[in-house]
Amino acid sequence: MVNTSPTLEFKSSTFFAPILILYTNDMIAIEQTLYEKINLAPDFFKDSPLMIDLRELNKLNLDLDFAQLAQLLRRVGFFPVGIRGGNEQQNKQARALSLPIDTVRELGNSIIIGETQKQESTQQSLTQPEVAAIKEPKEPVQPAAIPPVSATTILVTQPIRSGQRIYASGDLIILSQVSAGAEIMAEGNIHVYNTLRGRALAGVHGNTAARIFCFDLQAELISIAGDYKTSEDLNKQTYNNPVQIYLQNHALIIKEIA
Repeated sequence: MVNTSPTLEFKSSTFFAPILILYTNDMIAIEQTLYEKINLAPDFFKDSPLMIDLRELNKLNLDLDFAQLAQLLRRVGFFPVGIRGGNEQQNKQARALSLPIDTVRELGNSIIIGETQKQESTQQSLTQPEVAAIKEPKEPVQPAAIPPVSATTILVTQPIRSGQRIYASGDLIILSQVSAGAEIMAEGNIHVYNTLRGRALAGVHGNTAARIFCFDLQAELISIAGDYKTSEDLNKQTYNNPVQIYLQNHALIIKEIA
């Protein structure tokens, strides 16, 4: 009898991993800072994959012992899964360690400005005659067609149980509770119209304008664009009250919604 079941299959998926941006090649300082970060949120960083970003390091023209760095990261509990922003020598060292080069994501992730900023940049690039033409149109101007947005908003109506992970390439809207041990992530905003426990990460690709909204904040960890707070940093006075969380000068602000 011939076995017709498939051997394997590939599926397109969005993969999330924290990004480590290096500003120094001092291994002692790197290790010390890593342990400090891990101690703040041990459950979040435990056995976590890690993308290494070398762009800031290379702006400073600092050499890097890549084999030593990979060994250090594994020793503290991370699993390096690739690099981006490396030079030719660094990419060669990464390949020797079987680490892939993330060249595809670099273009997309390097642009983290919002729509308003992009519009302002476009206006600044116009010449004066073009600006005058915009201010005093001679003929009625037809509204420009708006291109379709690729980001997808996900609506979840069921409770998110412990161990589950939800990812949205746009906004994430959850109508039920998020249990402790669950993880919800979005490139845009997160809305939880119930109790938020577990871990919530908004703006995961660097969108600093992203926000988290919930009816009852009891989270293990909240994060926006990489800046985070753990349960120890949260004020329990916000329990049972609707709040919004946003970034201000790289600090997470938690504000009750009146």
